[in-house]
Amino acid sequence: MGDLHLPFGRQKPMDIFGGWENYTERIEKNWNSVVGEDDCVVIPGDISWAMSIEEALPDFEFISRRLRGRKIISKGNHDYWWTTLKKMNGFLQTNGFDNIRILHNNAFEECGIAICGTRGWINDDGEPQDELVLLREAGRMDASLKAAVSTGLEPVVFIHYPPIYGNEQNDYILDVMSKYPVKRCFYGHVHGAPCFPKAFQGERDGITYRMVSADYVKFTPVLVQE
Repeated sequence: MGDLHLPFGRQKPMDIFGGWENYTERIEKNWNSVVGEDDCVVIPGDISWAMSIEEALPDFEFISRRLRGRKIISKGNHDYWWTTLKKMNGFLQTNGFDNIRILHNNAFEECGIAICGTRGWINDDGEPQDELVLLREAGRMDASLKAAVSTGLEPVVFIHYPPIYGNEQNDYILDVMSKYPVKRCFYGHVHGAPCFPKAFQGERDGITYRMVSADYVKFTPVLVQE
């Protein structure tokens, strides 16, 4: 499940938007109703509204101590607190958040699959492409997929931005995924009933896409792998 948009560090709640009423309470209740302590949940981006990792401390306390299981998190477009991997891992270690790991140019083995991915990027209709960002994110996806493939397990991609949205698609990311034996891709970022139909879901070129934005999945993590 992506897009927790936690407000505890920066008091920027999402419940001003339709469908997000009492969302942190719903996340906690629904998460813990389906996730066990031995399970692993991937959160592909937009973790916290905090502007610094120090400000994000209460959001990480919520994730680590009030939500069951192990967590793997990656960057979203609103994760302004994101910093270097060394600093983030130090922050997790210092605060005892040993059930949270950072997905960034790497991969993790869980439940017989290799979890990989990056933030991604895609342009809104009518806006020019940001070539540098597209190439950087494609490079990060490639690095993560290489790490996943080296495990010998199926690489399952978790990305924040939808690779295919409306009439646009991120060819850079799609080209990288086509180089590897990717069969499944999960993404978030998209919010609100009017936008949901624009996000492609289903199979294309051998890859099955599924949206896991928090409001779309009714604030309940979806099953990826038994």
